[in-house]
Amino acid sequence: MKKSLFSIFLLIIILLSSTNVFADIVVGDVIVSLGDNLTESEKQAILEEFNPPENAVMIVTTNAEEHQYLGDFVPAGKIGNNAISSVMITYTEKGSGLNVYTSDKITYITDANFINALITAGVEDADIMVTAPKNASGTAALTGIMKAYEVSTGEAIDEDIKKIANEEMIRTAEIGEQIGNEKAAELINRIKQEIAEKNPQTKEEVREIIINIINNFNISLTDAQVEQLVALFDKMKSLDIDWKKVSNQLKDIAGKASDYLSSEEGQGFLQSLKSFLNALIDWIASLFK
Repeated sequence: MKKSLFSIFLLIIILLSSTNVFADIVVGDVIVSLGDNLTESEKQAILEEFNPPENAVMIVTTNAEEHQYLGDFVPAGKIGNNAISSVMITYTEKGSGLNVYTSDKITYITDANFINALITAGVEDADIMVTAPKNASGTAALTGIMKAYEVSTGEAIDEDIKKIANEEMIRTAEIGEQIGNEKAAELINRIKQEIAEKNPQTKEEVREIIINIINNFNISLTDAQVEQLVALFDKMKSLDIDWKKVSNQLKDIAGKASDYLSSEEGQGFLQSLKSFLNALIDWIASLFK
């Protein structure tokens, strides 16, 4: 994938995140959701890329289900008329966290978007691969992840939490188009952490938290965007979400990042980054000689 060094660095941090385990799911189980509108040759190509075990559970996600799960928040043009993005979920042991890999064919929903929404929905501890045969938003894959969780556990994700998780992902993606995906994900994470720590009781207290964080990030959002965030987190705080767990997960991500940077491998990465930036500066300087 064509990513900036910062994007690669963020991905490394995300892949080091640690959370809890799916309820009533056997470690090692694999479930694959294929987009319903894939051609036979496209299905075969995706299965070759995923290389699932023979006992993997296979499900199909339709375009109608995309609209059902996401239509309240995702622009119809982003969902489209065909379900082609696909996903493979491998359930992992407790504490392994959510590891998400998306191919460069996924153009709208980012790794961080997936992780933020899935943490909110309570989907945890899994390796997730997302791909498509051609450029796609990734909405069929997200719907497939939600379906896979419900199929695997036999328990439906609470509809209110599902809608909130999806809305969170879309708001993050929309803001990301304006300020960058990484910064948008960081903004949403920070708001979550403040909500968890301060436990606001009123909508006005939620608004105050959000506005303060936006100001601290030194970004400019429209009044409409601010009110969308206020409405989202006001609804979120009233749901049956374990805010202490959410806060711990977000802190753990930061802690893992810090541990990585202080490790030999992390120091090697930073040295490589420094060398690259120095070479880039030298190259730019040479243009003016």
